[in-house]
Parts: sequence; C-alpha cells; structure tokens
Amino acid sequence: MSVRVDQVFVGGLHPLAPEGQLTGIFKAPVSGPTALGTTGLTGDRQGDPRHHGGAEKALHHYPVEHYDALAARWPELAPRVGPGVLGENLSTRGMTEYDVCIGDVYALGSCRIQVSQPRQPCWKINHRLDTPGASMFVAETGIIGWYYRVLQTGQVAPGDVLELVERPTRWLTLALYWTTVLAHRPDFGLLRKIAAAPGLASDKVARLQERATWLEQNAC
Repeated sequence: MSVRVDQVFVGGLHPLAPEGQLTGIFKAPVSGPTALGTTGLTGDRQGDPRHHGGAEKALHHYPVEHYDALAARWPELAPRVGPGVLGENLSTRGMTEYDVCIGDVYALGSCRIQVSQPRQPCWKINHRLDTPGASMFVAETGIIGWYYRVLQTGQVAPGDVLELVERPTRWLTLALYWTTVLAHRPDFGLLRKIAAAPGLASDKVARLQERATWLEQNAC
C-alpha cells in the first residue's frame, strides 16, 4: 500500500477563540523538504504538551476525505474545511482508518515512521470549526486520523510517497481499535489482545489493560 502525501503542514502557537488558549492546531503548508525528528517536524508546536506532541504523537495524519464528511454534515462549513484545518501534518487521499493498522511502519522521504495510536478528538475541534458537536461527530463516525512515532529521522516533503514496509498486526485496523475502545462493554479478551499489539503507544497499553481487568472483575 502506498499513497502520495499531497501536503505537509507545520504551525506555531496561536490563540484559539473564544478563550484565547494557545494551540498548535493552526498550521500552514510547507513547499519543500522539512526535517523530521523524533518529536516532530521542525517548526511544529503544540500548545498542550500533556495531551499533544511528544515521541508517541510526533506526526499527525488526517485523510482529506474526512473533510467531505464534515461538509456533508454541516454544509455551511464546506468553504472553510480542507487540508490542514484540523491541525494535521500530513494530508493524503486514498488511505483511511480502515486501511491502516496499529504498528504499521511506513517509508516517507528519508524517514521511517510507525503508527502508534488514533487521534482522540477533543473540544478544540468544536472551537476550530466554530461548530458545537463537531468533535463528537468526528469521534462517533470514526473520522479521527492517527499519529506516528519516528523510527528513523530525516526529511519529508510534499509529493513524497508514503509506502507500507512492515505490518506486524494485520487484523488491528485503526477502525477496529476505535470501535472497540468506544464500546460500552467491549470484550476484555479483545482489549488484552489489542494491548499486546506491537507498536501501540505505551499509555494506551496501560489503559486497555486496566479496563480489561475491570471488565473481567465486574462481568455480569
């Protein structure tokens, strides 16, 4: 599996209305090669490092197709939604959560990157789009995007091919992961199986294991 990266985005910190909290969700496209380190692209910032950025969320990928879904739900957003609006670093077409698996390793430019986790939609999406309920819509429809860790640093640029080079867990698509963790009472055995998947972010592993234990102990 391979797709072309149509655009690469980076952004500094800017205030987000209405509270004015600093955020890195506002990003701009780059025109040439940009260095990618273990914590992200040169010049890219995150306003809340407790929940965004870092080695396990070094690079954010969001399929451009998902903006069509947002525009279909809220037609008034159509002129304003498109690549880069939700703070992604990579924009592609032809690759969604149904095609991508936890632990996938991809070649991109001179880099190697690995899928570590899906993006957890938060309230900032509502404010970025000035649309109450947008974050919940993104979560409920699974148009969430995902994060990579960087295994090999280097440079990336618009037009680079993102090519799958390793898939350790073929069954664990991001779509399956998301529907499982969103379930009210998922199967605790499946949660443990997901937690054991190579490449899953360590904080997600711990959370899934804790939830599986609770569900097992409180099984009806």
